[in-house]
Amino acid sequence: MIWFTSDTHFGHENVLKFTDRPWGTIQQMNSAIVDSINGRVAVDDELYILGDFSFKMTAQDAYGLRKRIACRRIHLVPGNHDKDWTQPAVAGAFTVEPPICVLKIDGQKIVLSHYPMADWQGMNHGSWHLHGHIHSSGGAYNEFNRKQGLLRYDVGCDANGHSPVSLDELREWFAGVGEPCGRVKWPWWVNETGDRQVERELAAYKRKEAIR
Repeated sequence: MIWFTSDTHFGHENVLKFTDRPWGTIQQMNSAIVDSINGRVAVDDELYILGDFSFKMTAQDAYGLRKRIACRRIHLVPGNHDKDWTQPAVAGAFTVEPPICVLKIDGQKIVLSHYPMADWQGMNHGSWHLHGHIHSSGGAYNEFNRKQGLLRYDVGCDANGHSPVSLDELREWFAGVGEPCGRVKWPWWVNETGDRQVERELAAYKRKEAIR
């Protein structure tokens, strides 16, 4: 079985506040997330972590937590907080992947990265985009993507009950997309700050160019 997760943030005390994680101490969080991974991911399974495995702890201490995870085959797609996992002292912890990693499993193309993308390789041919970074919670972000026909999913632990998501679960999720959206034209995503003036100007631009 293949699994995906992201943004575990082992060792990062402040993550308990800005993500509202349900633990009182970082030690409790570390142990609970390790237990959650071990409860789902078998020793011979494959796990992709899409960045930010740890923060605010040494590489050696983070490697100690990695060793508590039973799964032997763990791939790390680097995030903005990750260590240099290629240094000799910790080089055996992960298979370190490039920042954008493309898989093809049973004919399904899957584009992995830490950061979310508005447009990704093979989007207009039904490829999935899995990412982390944004710490969405409660499933709302993923549901809004699905409602728009976007084959994009936040696999971060905050969006998925602090547990990894399996390939089969993702297949079932994306099967609920009626008509996949092959491309999102830039006027629909360029106003990422929600600026009202920019939105008015974009509306005028769309009318002028007859963008549909």
